[in-house]
Amino acid sequence: MNDIDIAYDDKGEGIPVVLVHGHPFDRSMWRPQVERLSSRYRVIAPDLRGYGETTVVPGKTPLSVFAQDLIGLLDRLGLDQVVLCGLSMGGQIVMELHRTHPSRVRALVLADTFAEADAPEARALRRETAERLLREGMGPYADEVLDKMISPHNVRALPDVADHVLRMMRGTAPEGAAAALRGRAERPDYLDSLARTAVPALVVVGEEDEYTPVAVAQRMHSTIPGAALVVIPGAGHLPNLERPEEFTDAVERFLATLT
Repeated sequence: MNDIDIAYDDKGEGIPVVLVHGHPFDRSMWRPQVERLSSRYRVIAPDLRGYGETTVVPGKTPLSVFAQDLIGLLDRLGLDQVVLCGLSMGGQIVMELHRTHPSRVRALVLADTFAEADAPEARALRRETAERLLREGMGPYADEVLDKMISPHNVRALPDVADHVLRMMRGTAPEGAAAALRGRAERPDYLDSLARTAVPALVVVGEEDEYTPVAVAQRMHSTIPGAALVVIPGAGHLPNLERPEEFTDAVERFLATLT
């Protein structure tokens, strides 16, 4: 659809829950959640454009394009309304879809993400990083950011998780990652649309997240009417992998309120 092939997992029955991965990862980052949540819900985890097994499109991929790809997938699956759960860049894609297609959203789960637009220096850094990935490949970048993606103590304590995170980052196509960085640099501010949210929402954040600290999650939580907030102890930017039981518990408790 939309001139690309989209790879996705679709498991279980019940309320449909779509899991949107972050950068520079793929749908395998959601494996613990797919396995557990699919016993009670229909869980759909796609690879985004440029990542995993989905078509790589060089250039620039705005968040609106990612959101439209998800709408196309929902249409193909015959799903009018879903729970959208996104982490980091995935959370921003979820916010973009909510902003442009609010009727398709039954509830929101926003994990380790932030709603504000990039400041000029952050936009410049994303563009510089895009050029670096094309020039150097993903390896040096992956090694550099590993202990920011997950807490440094978890790099040592959870070697299997660290290896999985490294494999995802190193396995991502530089052209896809660079296109996403360029598009993400131009995203709008989502605070206004979040302030008008009329569906249940959950904000989740790792207590030790360097990229999106707890204060960022608290600000987003206070913006969304009636939102819940869960802070995951002992986790950084990827609490769904660093503390999968605690993260999935929080999501499950939230989903239970929808029934």
